[in-house]
Amino acid sequence: MGLGPRPAAWALLLPLLLLGAAAAGAGDAEEPRYAQGEHRADYDREALLGGQEEVDEYVKLTPEEQHKRLKSIIKKIDLDSDGFLTESELSSWIQMSFKHYAMQEAKQQFVEYDKNSDGAVSWDEYNIQMYDRVIDFDENTALDDAEEESFRQLHLKDKKRFEKANQDLDPGLNLEEFIAFEHPEEVDYMTEFVIQEALEEHDKNDDGFVSLEEFLGDYRRDPTNEDPEWILVEKDRFLNDYDKDTDGRLDPQELLSWVVPNNQGIAQEEALHLIDEMDLNNDRKLSEAEVLENQDLFLTSEATDYGRQLHDAYFYHDEL
Repeated sequence: MGLGPRPAAWALLLPLLLLGAAAAGAGDAEEPRYAQGEHRADYDREALLGGQEEVDEYVKLTPEEQHKRLKSIIKKIDLDSDGFLTESELSSWIQMSFKHYAMQEAKQQFVEYDKNSDGAVSWDEYNIQMYDRVIDFDENTALDDAEEESFRQLHLKDKKRFEKANQDLDPGLNLEEFIAFEHPEEVDYMTEFVIQEALEEHDKNDDGFVSLEEFLGDYRRDPTNEDPEWILVEKDRFLNDYDKDTDGRLDPQELLSWVVPNNQGIAQEEALHLIDEMDLNNDRKLSEAEVLENQDLFLTSEATDYGRQLHDAYFYHDEL
């Protein structure tokens, strides 16, 4: 259909939101963590304790050590050191956490992809890691089989992104370039590429914009029936979330807000949820006492990446 962020973008968010969970893949449907508006703590706990390694690590911490590390994290979230955590501070912290773990994941992948350990990942090494062999498609020759042609198109897009990430033009990608390849939304020099890639996919009439019809992809309205619910939802997203200037089409910057993972929106949603659940005196901010009173909830949220930050000195060490 061409709706929502690119699969690669969702694949980025999934491991951050489901720490340790045995996810089958980015395209698989996940049971919602907010069912009918109700926060499912059991879902968060499954995410926190989803892998045996995470379970073992978690139980090794004494309650005193958990308490100590959590207090250190609270101080780091409190940017103005006024003793309270605001929605803005919580949201900023969660977004920083997303980016940190995305970068850590990319660094780990870099080592795995760099087969000859020469400090660079070549296009051949990328193919071997991904497909167990080197694949080379002719850019100008379409394939007859629909599935094979779809794969050819995706593979050529990956190759184009790989080449764009290679700034120094040396063979292969160094670590910084590899991060740009894996997470182009995090790197300024890749922004134009992300926009152009989205336009090539969705801008069918080549006018430099994405209309509502192009946004909805292959959907064709049946005049004899009402639009299905999911179409109404997508139309609402187009009109109220993305088309900021209300001209009925998405310009390049508006398009960027659609195709790039909305970490900010996710972080704001979680920050508001935490305040709604933990703010005991209704002042719309959290004191250290309120966080510690609701420690279990805080440790099953994105604010601590489901407790992962208690095991990562980057977040709780006083000198960092």
